[in-house]
Amino acid sequence: MKIALLSEKYTPDIGGLAISTGRLGHLLDSVGHKVRVFAPSPNLPASEKQTLPSNGVSVTRFGAHKRADDTLVDWFELIVEEHKREPFDLIHAYFLPQAGFVGTYAGKYLNIPSVVSIRGNDIERAAFDPSKFSHVMYALQNASAVTTNASELAKKAKAFIDREIHLIPNGIDTERFKPMERNEMLAEAIGLNGGKRKEERVESGESQREACKVIGFVGELREKKGLATLLSGYTQIAKEMPVSLLLVGEIREGEDKKLFDEFRALNPEHRIVVTGHVPHKDLPAYYSLMDVFVHPSLRDGMPNAVLEAMACGKAVIATPVGGVLDVLEDGVNGRFTPVNDAEALAQGIKALLKDEQQRKQLGEQARKTIQTAFTPQKELEANLRIYNALVGK
Repeated sequence: MKIALLSEKYTPDIGGLAISTGRLGHLLDSVGHKVRVFAPSPNLPASEKQTLPSNGVSVTRFGAHKRADDTLVDWFELIVEEHKREPFDLIHAYFLPQAGFVGTYAGKYLNIPSVVSIRGNDIERAAFDPSKFSHVMYALQNASAVTTNASELAKKAKAFIDREIHLIPNGIDTERFKPMERNEMLAEAIGLNGGKRKEERVESGESQREACKVIGFVGELREKKGLATLLSGYTQIAKEMPVSLLLVGEIREGEDKKLFDEFRALNPEHRIVVTGHVPHKDLPAYYSLMDVFVHPSLRDGMPNAVLEAMACGKAVIATPVGGVLDVLEDGVNGRFTPVNDAEALAQGIKALLKDEQQRKQLGEQARKTIQTAFTPQKELEANLRIYNALVGK
């Protein structure tokens, strides 16, 4: 089967959308399907194209315009042009407003099936943007099939249109993301131990237990991900016990970065490490440094970071939003904390940091959950069932 995969981001771009689209492309290629990815790029001049291989997948990037409608026109025409050269059996678009609209329109124009995937912000925020609403509705109404990775997102989509929404959760490679010993060399390299080597901490009387209390977050930290709640909660904890905050990723530029920088300037004594972008393949070593993984989102799809932390056997505390509701069971394989409640978050984290046995039990159950229900194989099979039904195979 030849598949055109459309996404606004694709690996090695930053973010969950890029990771998820890259994972699907690789999975399809691994079982013999020919995948062509088409994604806009801010790093190319407008309309310029560049095609390069990526893990067996052919990826065509094209320069985005300042005007979104010009970019969409180029995207549509590129799909039509490539289909004439070597026809596609199916178009699959990740994210509704742009990729979903173009993929659905191209599918109807070329008379081939189209699948659109709801990933989170596309139904929770873009649908409320007048400039994007018509694109969202067109994709939902006209795609041959609609999928999503979270039950809550399916429910929201059905409030817009009464049609079948296929639930396909994200899958995590549990051979890559697995429990491992704390990577002390990495901790020292990124300054997580306050710039001290293990021997220096021992000499100064600082116990390894104290030095190793780490609250971790992975991803691009911003308002939607609970930036203010996390910083406020961390401050409350730091007043009572020695603890570091490890932010694996970046702070979103603009108002979020300004808030974070002001917080850091007002609290220079806090032990906060921001790593900057970390390649996805290197993340397991960073998860090894965390005692508790936190994900205090205000809203979300199916966050890869939560699944990865669980696969790594970490005690997870997260807000009950989006796909987190499908994967986390409070007190069984993780802990819930109310949305936008810094005090509750602080209390929940402190309780876990003080109870090593509970952290261990939650982590073990978390990994079992991922191994059972959130595997790449299940994700691949679910997509292929839809593809085969649409193309008559």
